[in-house]
Amino acid sequence: MDLSKLLADVNNFVWGPVMLVLLVGTGIFLTVRLKFLPWRNLGYAIHMVFSKRDKHAGDISPFQSLMTALSATIGTGNIVGVATAVKVGGPGAIFWMWVAAFFGMATKYSEGLLAVKFRSIDEKGEIAGGPMFYIKNGMGPKFKWLGSLFAIFGILVAYFGIGTFAQVNSIVDITKMTIGLDPMWTALILTLLVAAITLGGLQSIASVADKVPAAIQTIVYSAFSGSAAAGGFLGATVMLAMRNGIARGVFSNESGLGSAPIVAAAAKTKWPAEQGLISMTG
Repeated sequence: MDLSKLLADVNNFVWGPVMLVLLVGTGIFLTVRLKFLPWRNLGYAIHMVFSKRDKHAGDISPFQSLMTALSATIGTGNIVGVATAVKVGGPGAIFWMWVAAFFGMATKYSEGLLAVKFRSIDEKGEIAGGPMFYIKNGMGPKFKWLGSLFAIFGILVAYFGIGTFAQVNSIVDITKMTIGLDPMWTALILTLLVAAITLGGLQSIASVADKVPAAIQTIVYSAFSGSAAAGGFLGATVMLAMRNGIARGVFSNESGLGSAPIVAAAAKTKWPAEQGLISMTG
């Protein structure tokens, strides 16, 4: 049996129309049922991220919980994930990543809210929570097996999926494979480029930022038309851009993945919806 073909078939099935509909469809459903609450309260949510809540029950601050959750999305998600999506699906894939994030806010709000509402205190006095807990505590004991199944899959993903191997391997390989650059030089060059832009002050940042409108025009146009993706992938279709954008959007924002609520459950917060708003800003 050809292992590469088997993995490709599994990948095509998993990231087929059903999964795409479930991911974005759930976000749309929750957005409507919540009466567009995430969109209406985004400014307030961002304000709460930086508000101190040391007097409330919890192990870490809301800001710490958000930063911890975001730390898992940087490498595979927002660096390699975006590059891969553009490579295969063209610039239009970025538009569909935006769509996934736009409606994914409602999903992350719900995940954060449930994580706090159904969190538990373990024998050490520490708070524990996440999908496995709100499945068991929210849906009842008869669904405990489903929570256990999520926990098992979550461990496998953390060890062999996007948690460790993929993060490290992707960041190192992407420059080695394309231009043969040593990993040490990759880190140094990125550091210098970012420093050159940010340390140059407002004018330097504005000089870079003024290139954004043209980029946005290309992204939106490519999202609804066939385009020649970089590297010889000619004629990338709208479906290909949509598929890669939404699929990589999961790595970028983790909406519906279930890992972020595990950290959100430990946040110091007064009421569940508060942490839901903070979580959605991710």
